Amino acid sequence: MPSTSPKRRQGGAALIVGLIMLVLITLAVTAGFTLSNTNLKSVGNMQNRNEAVAAANRAIEEVASSLLLPGVDGSPSLARPLATQSRVDINNDGTIDYTVDIAAPTCVRATKSTDTGGGGTAGPGGIGGNSSTSGSGLNALPDQYNTVWDISTSVTDAASGTVTAVRQGVRALLTKEQFEALCS
Repeated sequence: MPSTSPKRRQGGAALIVGLIMLVLITLAVTAGFTLSNTNLKSVGNMQNRNEAVAAANRAIEEVASSLLLPGVDGSPSLARPLATQSRVDINNDGTIDYTVDIAAPTCVRATKSTDTGGGGTAGPGGIGGNSSTSGSGLNALPDQYNTVWDISTSVTDAASGTVTAVRQGVRALLTKEQFEALCS
């Protein structure tokens, strides 16, 4: 009489359990690879965005420093700032990485910062024109205006073509003539 041994019955079950475990391990490895690949893309996108913002800030600094340059004779500029374009090589390898289109800066707010009426005038930096500054000439300062300019940019990545928008406010101190020509 042939006897069925328990070892034969378990041999098939062990194979099936082993195959199921192998499939589960394969799925876990695949999920881990997909997750790490997604994280890598996310970090790459954040790096590209940060580089685009850095390129925009570089261009905004150029515009802010040349916002109201004096004329050749030293008189204050009365010319409205124009829209410009800046090409930025962010990693200094000789190729243009980003193109920054800068809209014409607009004066969005202005407040009078000095008053020639005498007495308690406040000059640049909040310097007072009272008795402690007598003889300093601060009472004779012309009217000046603290202005805030909105500078909007659109940054295009040369490699991927993606576009990032960056806006920044810039403060500028204007004379009365500049204020009337540019901010009224």
